[in-house]
Formats: sequence, C-alpha cells, structure tokens
Amino acid sequence: MSIATNLSAIHDRIARAAKRAGRNLDDVALMAVSKTFPVESILEAYAAGHRLFGENRVQEFSDKAGTVVDLHDAEFHMIGHLQSNKAVKAAEIFHAVDSIDSAKLAERLNAAAQTLNKTLDVLIEINVGGEEVKSGIAPGSPELERILAAVPEWQHLRVRGLMTVPPFTDDPEGARPYFRQLRELRDRLAVRSLPSVGLDVLSMECRTTSRSRSKKARPACVSVRRSLGRAPSHDPSPRHTFRRDLPGESPSAREEECHHRRGWRSTQASLDRAASGRPRE
Repeated sequence: MSIATNLSAIHDRIARAAKRAGRNLDDVALMAVSKTFPVESILEAYAAGHRLFGENRVQEFSDKAGTVVDLHDAEFHMIGHLQSNKAVKAAEIFHAVDSIDSAKLAERLNAAAQTLNKTLDVLIEINVGGEEVKSGIAPGSPELERILAAVPEWQHLRVRGLMTVPPFTDDPEGARPYFRQLRELRDRLAVRSLPSVGLDVLSMECRTTSRSRSKKARPACVSVRRSLGRAPSHDPSPRHTFRRDLPGESPSAREEECHHRRGWRSTQASLDRAASGRPRE
C-alpha cells in the first residue's frame, strides 16, 4: 500500500468518525509520525498533500532537515523525550516541541528560541501512569507547579496544552482512564486562569502492538490531540490530531487486519468517546 493510498484511507476513517461524533472535519488534523522512516517517505507524504509530521530524535531529524526545509507549509514537531543539552538544535529545526518535562528544558528552549528570534509552540508532558521508566511530570508535582509559574517569563515559548503517553496495553480501551485523567487535570488548571498558560490542546497517544504473519512485533501508534479552545464550560469545537506511523513496505493481509482492528478502530473510539470522557459502550 502506498503512502498516498494509506493517507486517503485514514482520512476517510477520520471523516466517518468525526461525523459520528458531530465534529467539524476541519477541526481534525492527522500527524504522520516519520521517525525511523527515510526522508523519501516524508517527501512522498508531502506530495500526497500531507503537511504535519512528528519526529522523536534530534539527530535523526537533523539529518533530514536539509532536505525538507523547502517544503512549503510542512510542520515538524518533536514528540519524543528531549535532553536539555539538545535544546538549542531542537529549537532550530523543529516548529514545536510536544514533550516539555522540566523547567530546565523549557528555560533552555526559550533561550534558544530568543537567539533565533522565533516563538516555539510547546506542550507539557504529563506522566499520568506514574511509570518510572517514562519521561513526563507527575500531576500535582512541584515540578509542574514550577513550570506553570515560570511560563510568563518565557517570552519565546507558547504553551499550548498537555501531552501524555499512557502505559502500554494490548487493548486500546485500556488507555481511556489515562486520557480522562489528562482531561481532568486540564480542567483543574483552566479554572486557575494561569497567566500565559494555554490549555487548548490535549495530545494523547495510545500504543498497541499488532503482529504480522512472521510474528514480528510492529507498533500501531494512535494519538488524540484535542484543541479545546476556551474554558471547560465553553468547548464548542474541539480539534483532534491523530499521530500515525508512515507506512513502510506493504503490510501483509494479516498485519493490515490488525492495524485496522487495533489501530484505527481505537482511533474512531477516541474521537467518539475517549477525549470527551464518555463511557465505553
């Protein structure tokens, strides 16, 4: 299956899910996760009309950046853990960083963006699952409060909202409680009317594993990014961004079945229920 064909199929699924959820399709965006894929895959997706991409390693994307720099309207987000000593390069090559997990990192990104005379969109990464091996800030932690208090000082960062990667599960439905926790945290913060802290975006990624005939594990990664707009009581037109790995070689029939069953059925459920907190049917 080509990237163009895969993108078309995914957009069709998103359109149907948005219709069921009563959402405007213009408020839904798809992020292609291009990490580990060659630059040719990005160019192929761009030629098919795609514009939003996610990468998780500074060095890897730095090697690609020279080739994609002239892609008009293309937007590249850093979605993986970012070490503070790589903040300068990240600020230079990315349009946004979706994984702020310390005040130190934010300070370095702000300084780098100031030097570059740019403003960088960022999300605060929340570790809702409490996993020690995973990056992110615990809800209610002193570090989160330090970040929230310092945001007005970071004139070259634009805090847009929160991001989380819940614990791994074979069942996409298992991620729902963590999505709900992130939304509840967002609502609690919104009530505080924190200066310069935007909370219009929730980015929620669901990781499951499907298997091909060769039994080799292949990640099927889905993320809901919800633009919430105004205060919790005024949420007329939320926006979603889905992250999906770019396709490599054509998957086997069994692998394709698994992607549809575990991956995009989960995506549709996320649009319909997960972000809104509605119970499982």
